Amino acid sequence: MTVKMRKLFWKTWNFLIHEDTVYSFIADAILILIIGKFILFPGLGLIFGNDFPIVAVISGSMDHHNAEFDEWWAENNRYYDYFNISESDFNDFYVNNGFEKGDVLIIKSIPEAELEIGDVIVYSVPYRADPIIHRIVSFDPIETKGDANQGQISFETSIPYNQVHGKAVFIVPYIGWVKVGAMEVLGII
Repeated sequence: MTVKMRKLFWKTWNFLIHEDTVYSFIADAILILIIGKFILFPGLGLIFGNDFPIVAVISGSMDHHNAEFDEWWAENNRYYDYFNISESDFNDFYVNNGFEKGDVLIIKSIPEAELEIGDVIVYSVPYRADPIIHRIVSFDPIETKGDANQGQISFETSIPYNQVHGKAVFIVPYIGWVKVGAMEVLGII
């Protein structure tokens, strides 16, 4: 590395890390977006084996509204009785207390044979831009339901496996509000 290149590197470093100017902030934001879009997101896609390794929750369809499980179950068990899912079964599910709008889910690709009732999956629907994040309630065909929904939506009753991106393996609360906020400002949701 030449002296000139070293000076340029440290000048750029100082601008990005230490300066508190509008231009520095804008440059940082652009750099973060570029790194996320072209390095982080594809890298996580390779690690987790799918094209949607991270999804932000943009609706309240899985939100239990901070209700205690027993209270929530008393109000919603009839929807799960139809699928022969008991309170004990549901209590054993991953994220049995749902999750909230603004949370981010880490999604891992999984073979169809390893999917189970109660798994929270992410899948695409041909006529919807955003992926769906709901819980599997039945197989043959795959059926899902949003925990907070008062029943199934028509597209949830027969989901081909080739539309499934993977299942939720980890939840990071709140950081999805960046996307949700941007979408609300732009009028997308």
